[in-house]
Amino acid sequence: MADKTIDELCASLVEKREKTAQGGGAKAIAKQHEKGKMTARERIDALLDPGSFVEIDEFVEHRCVNFGLQDSVFLGDGVVTGYGTIDGRIVYVFSQDFTVMGGSLGEMHAKKICKVLDLSLTNGAPCIGINDSGGARIQEAVDALSGYGNIFFKNVKAIGVIPQFSIIAGPCAGGAVYSPALTDFVFMVDKIGIMHITGPAVIKAVTGEDVTSEQIGGARAHNATSGCAHFFANNESECYAQARKVLSYLPSNNMEEPPFVETGDDPARMDTALREIVPTNPNKGYDVRDVIKKVVDNGDFCEVQEMYARNIVTGFARVGGRSIGIIANQAKFMAGCLDIDASDKASRHIRICDAFNIPIVTFEDVPGYLPGLNQEMGGIIRHGAKLLYAYSEATAPKITIVLRKAYGGSYLGMCSKDLGADVVLAWPQAQIAVMGAEGAANIIFRKDIEASENKEATRAQKIEEYKEAFANPYCAAARGFVDRVILPEETRPALYQALVMAESKCELRPKRKHGILPN
Repeated sequence: MADKTIDELCASLVEKREKTAQGGGAKAIAKQHEKGKMTARERIDALLDPGSFVEIDEFVEHRCVNFGLQDSVFLGDGVVTGYGTIDGRIVYVFSQDFTVMGGSLGEMHAKKICKVLDLSLTNGAPCIGINDSGGARIQEAVDALSGYGNIFFKNVKAIGVIPQFSIIAGPCAGGAVYSPALTDFVFMVDKIGIMHITGPAVIKAVTGEDVTSEQIGGARAHNATSGCAHFFANNESECYAQARKVLSYLPSNNMEEPPFVETGDDPARMDTALREIVPTNPNKGYDVRDVIKKVVDNGDFCEVQEMYARNIVTGFARVGGRSIGIIANQAKFMAGCLDIDASDKASRHIRICDAFNIPIVTFEDVPGYLPGLNQEMGGIIRHGAKLLYAYSEATAPKITIVLRKAYGGSYLGMCSKDLGADVVLAWPQAQIAVMGAEGAANIIFRKDIEASENKEATRAQKIEEYKEAFANPYCAAARGFVDRVILPEETRPALYQALVMAESKCELRPKRKHGILPN
């Protein structure tokens, strides 16, 4: 047979590329669209800068000959991998292709994912995975399980070194869920993203419970109830926009500083409307996000886990173009008390910010830890300790702003000077004390109140005495626990000045292999 010409060889390559781009074929693609889902390549195009995607391993095939699988071979083996850019920055991506054998994961499928994880780690760039898979490829047996194990191992190697995002845009079940759980942020698309360990049929067989996939693994369930997801999107386009925005606050790796963005908002800007947001009455609620939006650049606040543990607010923003991570007590829910879920949510966000050199800004208005049998038996001691651990461990700049209440152990838990805050600012209505004035007066002046003919009048008088003496920011300021007492409208410029001051912070800690998080 005569050698093929270069034109024939090139035509063969183009044909292979076209075949790869078809995934599982036109019918399978049509079925994917009928479910309201994009294809693997459409998703990558929606996520990355236009025309920036470079595919790798597009001709990889599985090697399995069990159960007739040798007759079902697709170029790419059910996952699209490669790299491209988001806002001009290199990112690595993989997108599982449900049109090819249900996106099932086998040996070579896993090797492709492992390769992009290795490349992202070696080159110090983020890695984003788009999950849409029926799970392990049963025909490949232990090879498929080994593939998952390798992915988990590489996820853990990359934790805190490069940003890792997981987008759940289809089923993600069984062992597959642990890769997203090991990444920094999980994004879920409503009605199509499903994530659970065991499905409804297994649950019914084992426990007798009748549940649906949506109930146990849907986007709303994991965003609002389990806390396993961080972002809820109504559709895929919204989801990819969310991922792009979150990435804009993060550096490409832990050796870099977060991106600076010129926002056009004057760092010295003041807003007297802040005086009206936080009531001086400690028993009245308000939305702390109104404070945050008045302080940060252009009111742009990217909230993380908005639907979960709503008594605390976490997220990202910018002040003077600099990325900051935010932790804030939310007086609108449960008076801003700290509980199990809030402690877990906040401590994880603190550690992510610290890992990627993002200053941690805390807006504090906390009356204490939530009391009750459920909290105590649920382990509020160990969960609350995670918050203390996270703040104390963090070496990124830490700035605390006491808006109103800061009582007892929860005052410490929200990053006091004693937990390493670099700068503590307080508003004039701040009350930094062991407890609220009413409770404190009832204990300290109990005998005086009981001996009085008019107990209520005496109690009211003693409460006012306590407020004058201790329920203010000046006692703490007198001892150096508060650096500055500021007017509410001075919060933005004061915060910016603190960020600039702490920009060159370098803190050395005793050498250790790793810390041990409270259990």
